[in-house]
Amino acid sequence: MTRQVRPIVGLMLASAMFCAGGVAVVAAPAPQAHAVSMSEYQAKVSNHAKLKSQLAGVSSDLADTILQLADLNDNQIPAAVEAAESAQQAAEQAQSLAEATTQRLQAAQQDKANLEEQIKQTGSDYDDAKAAVAQLARESFHGSSTSDVLDFVTDSTTADDFVNKMQSQAAVTRSESNAATDAANELNTSMNRKDRLGAIEQKITQLKEQADQQAASAQQAASEASTKQTALQKLRDEGTVKREKLESQKSQLTTQSAKEAADIVAMKSQIDSWNNQYNNSNNAAVNPNNNQQQSRPNNNTNYNPAPAPAPAPAPTPNNNNSGGASGMNYAVPGNCPAGSGYCYGHNTGNTVGGAAYPSRQCTLWAYLRRSQLSLPVGSYMGNGADWANTARGLGYLVNNTPHVGAAMVFARGQSVGGHWTADWRYGHVAVVERVNADGSVLISEGGTGFATFPAWETISNAGAYQYVHY
Repeated sequence: MTRQVRPIVGLMLASAMFCAGGVAVVAAPAPQAHAVSMSEYQAKVSNHAKLKSQLAGVSSDLADTILQLADLNDNQIPAAVEAAESAQQAAEQAQSLAEATTQRLQAAQQDKANLEEQIKQTGSDYDDAKAAVAQLARESFHGSSTSDVLDFVTDSTTADDFVNKMQSQAAVTRSESNAATDAANELNTSMNRKDRLGAIEQKITQLKEQADQQAASAQQAASEASTKQTALQKLRDEGTVKREKLESQKSQLTTQSAKEAADIVAMKSQIDSWNNQYNNSNNAAVNPNNNQQQSRPNNNTNYNPAPAPAPAPAPTPNNNNSGGASGMNYAVPGNCPAGSGYCYGHNTGNTVGGAAYPSRQCTLWAYLRRSQLSLPVGSYMGNGADWANTARGLGYLVNNTPHVGAAMVFARGQSVGGHWTADWRYGHVAVVERVNADGSVLISEGGTGFATFPAWETISNAGAYQYVHY
C-alpha cells in the first residue's frame, strides 16, 4: 500500500513511504522539477495568513523575525535540501561514470601491451583465434575414437601400415583445419594481430576523449553540488540566528496564540537543526539495507547522539487509558541514560543500541529522539505499528494521550487526518514534539519519503493514536 505524504509545512517531498520494521521502503525516482500546485499554493497562503493573525499586536520587528523563520522552515530550507541532494546525486553519478570509463581505458591499454608482446614473439600475422579453435579441434579429435586409429598406426610395422598412418594423420589434419576455419568464420573471430592492434588503438583514442570529457563533467557536477550545499548551510545558519533572536525575545509575547505560534516555528527550526546534526554525525552510520523487516545488527554499534535542547513540557495529560508502569514522571527529558537496559521499573528492551534500525527510517528516528530525551527505548521494537504492543510487553505505559517525547504509533492502514494512510503492512512511528492548545500535535519523524531526516508535520486527530510513554 502506498502512503502519499501530503505537503508537509511547505515543500516536503510528496512521495510514497513505507515504514517496515525500521525500514521505510520507497522506489527512488529520478530528480524532477517540482511545480507547486494551486492547492499547495493556497495552503501556503492560508498558513501564512493564519500565522500573521496569531501575531496580531506583536511588535513588527519580532513578528517579522517569526515570519521570516517560518518561511525558512517551510519553504527555503526544504527547497534547498532537495536541490542539494539532487546535485549530490548528479555528482556521484558523473564521478561513477568517469571512473568506469577510466577503467575501460586502462583495460584497453593493457590489451594493447599484451598484444604487442605477442607480436614480438610470433609475428603480426599470426591468427590467435584460428589457432585457439584448432587446438580445441585437436583435443576433440584426440579425445574421441580417432585415438584408437592413431594408436594402431603408431604401432605399425609394415609399409602398408605406414601409408595408412600417413593417410589417417592427413585426414585428421584436414579435419582440424576445416573445423578451425569454419568455427572462426562462423563466430567472426578471425582477425590477425595487426588488425586487432589497430582496432585497440582506435578504441583507446575514443576512450581517452570520453574519459577526459566525463572527468570534466564530474568536476563541474561536484562544484555545483558544493555550491548548493553552501547555499543550504547559509540558510540554516540564518535560521539559527533568527531562532536564537526569537528565543531571546519570547518574553515580549503576551497572547497565548502568539506564544504558541512562536514555539511551533522555533521547534520546526530546531528539528531541521537535528537533521543537519544527523547528516554530519559519524554516529549516524547504520545498516543501509532496505529489507522489509527489522534487520538483526551485524555489529554492536550504539547510538549516542549529542543531546538536543528539550522542548517545553506540555501540560500533564490525564492518563485514564491503558497502563502498566508505575511512578510515571512526565518531565522531559527523562532519567534514562542512553542505551539503558532497565529504567523506570521495567526492562527497556535496549540490547544493541540503535544498530538494529536501518538508516533514515521511522524507527531509527524514534530510537534516536527518545535517546536524546533520555527516555527508555528498545532495540527491537519491531515495525512502526508494533511499537505499542512491544512496549506493553516490556512494561511501558501505553495509552491514547499524547505527551512531549512519547512515541506516536500509527496502526497498519490507519487514516491520518484524511491526508494519508499508514502502510497496510508496517504502519509508522513518530515522536511527539509539542501538544498544541487546539489538541493537535507537532511530531518529528523519519522515513525516506520525506525530504529531510527528521521531518515534521502537525496531526490534528491526536486522540486516535497510541502513545508509548515510560
